[in-house]
Amino acid sequence: MSKLKFAIIGCGRISHKHIEALANNIGDAELVAVCDIVAEKMDKDVEEYYEHIEENRRIDSEDEYIEEIAATKEEVKKYTDYKEMLEKEDIDVVSICTESGYHAKFAIDCLNAGKHVLVEKPMALSSADADKMIRLAKEKNLKLGVCHQNRFNPPIQKLRRAIEEGRFGKIINGTARILWNRNDDYYKQAPWRGTKELDGGTLMNQCIHNIDLLQWMMGSEVERVHAERDTFLRDIEMEDFGAILIRFKNGSIGIVEGSACVYPKNLEETLSIFGEKGTVVIGGLAVNEIKTWQFADERDYDKEDESTNVDSVYGKGHTPLYKDFIDAINDDREPLINGEEGKKALEIILKAYGE
Repeated sequence: MSKLKFAIIGCGRISHKHIEALANNIGDAELVAVCDIVAEKMDKDVEEYYEHIEENRRIDSEDEYIEEIAATKEEVKKYTDYKEMLEKEDIDVVSICTESGYHAKFAIDCLNAGKHVLVEKPMALSSADADKMIRLAKEKNLKLGVCHQNRFNPPIQKLRRAIEEGRFGKIINGTARILWNRNDDYYKQAPWRGTKELDGGTLMNQCIHNIDLLQWMMGSEVERVHAERDTFLRDIEMEDFGAILIRFKNGSIGIVEGSACVYPKNLEETLSIFGEKGTVVIGGLAVNEIKTWQFADERDYDKEDESTNVDSVYGKGHTPLYKDFIDAINDDREPLINGEEGKKALEIILKAYGE
């Protein structure tokens, strides 16, 4: 089976995780093109891609597949116009890593060009755009995936297993806490940050991953949402703190606490699930550490500590997310986080925004 050919649109803050994930899946995929309006950013991403490959080669020197690199560094094409890239290059998949407000437009154009699409969160900034992306992917028989990579964290996978086995009994409530710091310098680095048109506030940008995990674990559609939010410290259009209370149709309650105002740096990202027969708390920098694991019954896997070390809030989930998306294309199945799944957290936040 030939490798899937990937292109990346947007070589900013998050693109390095996509570069790393592609390098880590070199046996099944390869980077053939990048697109950004800033040439230096494209140069950086291509250089980093080959640095990862070389590092993997040194670590996995006995694995033959790591030598099978179709393109050299100089052969990865660079474009400032993504439409020109789509027209000229032989591409199977486009990863979209631009400002949030452009996700839907670029995704729709790529799907119309016959490309599978893996889009960063949020998949769009409106339900209408998300629906259009989902509908178009189905019409074109293409795969649409959304980057909620924390679903692949080993502690989260372990929690999901317990949920599916019904070990909590009746689930009472779940809490998502995102206690981070995003100072004025962060927002000044890019004028689109914190804007309604291109970004959204703390709930949409910083909190959407944990909101996705919360709703995934609660296992029910949303009945109603109440929210309070405000802009306390940052000179931005949207909120730097928000709280959401969610009532799910199965009767359980979700609580979201999201802040970009924690002094002086990121404190935690924590997901807690409480049921009649179980309590689980997963915390750490990127919901990567099991803090509490208690159930009325006992299973062999309870003794396994799936906590992992991470070096940033992005975690290590992009590599398995890419593997799942690649396999979904090759096996002609839906990816774990398809458009419908990606839309669920988005809709909760839009309801919190009164939309």
